[in-house]
Amino acid sequence: MRTEILIRLIVGAILGVGGWRLGIFVAEKSDAATEMTWVISLAIAFFVCGFLMAPYVTIRPWRWARRGVQIVPEYTLIAVALGLSFALVITALVTLPLSMLPGRWGDISPIIVGVFLICIMIPVMALQGPAVLQFFSSAFPSLARPKEKTGDMLILDTNAIIDGRIADIVQTGFIKGTILIPKFILNELHLIADSTDSLRRNRGKRGLDMLTKLQKGSDIPVQISDMDFDNIAHIDDKLVKLAKTLKSPIISNDTNLNRVAMLQGVKVLNINELANAVKPVILPGEEMTLRVVQEGKEPGQGVGFLDDGTMVVIEGGRRYLDTDIGVSITRVLQTAAGRMIFAQIKEAHKEPLNNERSQQ
Repeated sequence: MRTEILIRLIVGAILGVGGWRLGIFVAEKSDAATEMTWVISLAIAFFVCGFLMAPYVTIRPWRWARRGVQIVPEYTLIAVALGLSFALVITALVTLPLSMLPGRWGDISPIIVGVFLICIMIPVMALQGPAVLQFFSSAFPSLARPKEKTGDMLILDTNAIIDGRIADIVQTGFIKGTILIPKFILNELHLIADSTDSLRRNRGKRGLDMLTKLQKGSDIPVQISDMDFDNIAHIDDKLVKLAKTLKSPIISNDTNLNRVAMLQGVKVLNINELANAVKPVILPGEEMTLRVVQEGKEPGQGVGFLDDGTMVVIEGGRRYLDTDIGVSITRVLQTAAGRMIFAQIKEAHKEPLNNERSQQ
């Protein structure tokens, strides 16, 4: 805010001086009695115009240019710089012979040729620059086009960071590339960590701890991106826009974000879908040993859990609470929320209980 006011004052002062000089010029051409009126009026008017218009000619163009440079790939910027260099070198070479042309043509023809070459070389290099850079890569390896650098990036969502499982997934070595964390996601985490609600505050602190774990305990590079979109208010919309710009997928477990991104052609790597995909395949008829840990919703049902946390509903298992029993899988249902597995007790485990009751 202070910087903006300072820029407004500087631009206003510059235009105010210009208005003052213009007032003196106008006063010299008019009646001497109105000299001070012209000088003061134009100086104040130019100062006010400069103060009001300063952001539109300084700050906003600078932000637009900075955002454009951040979005444009590095190899495109290098190609444009080479195109401009080629145009200027060729112009310098033809300036001397062109200046020998008779009349005014000797003065303006080098300028015309220079502008023409710049207008031709820059677009051509921007469009075909990667091929040209690849041609020069043997002599100048640093100018070679990166191999889809943006495609190797994985953008992290706030929910995926707070979830915490991404840190464990990264440590397994299945994820390759660079993890990119946008600055606006980091700011959202800080806001959540500073929330007055204890639950949100704990979630935010957990997310910041996960980021620290990713940065220090992972072989995969973690980068913070300053790219932002000031004209977009919602965080999810910014995330989708960033993914489209960089052509990179988003890692998230937010179902709504998944749907919005898919509609806009952005790939989302859903952690929940990954967790469901790596669960062991269970088929009806398989037998296993489970511990009944709690009662089911229906009368007589017991509930056990597999090693991956999948719930197994055991018919007639209520009377075996806190007991390891053998069960046989009867049904496996796949739902949007996960898998539901139903089982029944094996006959070998039913007989001891029946014999015990008959003895009583």
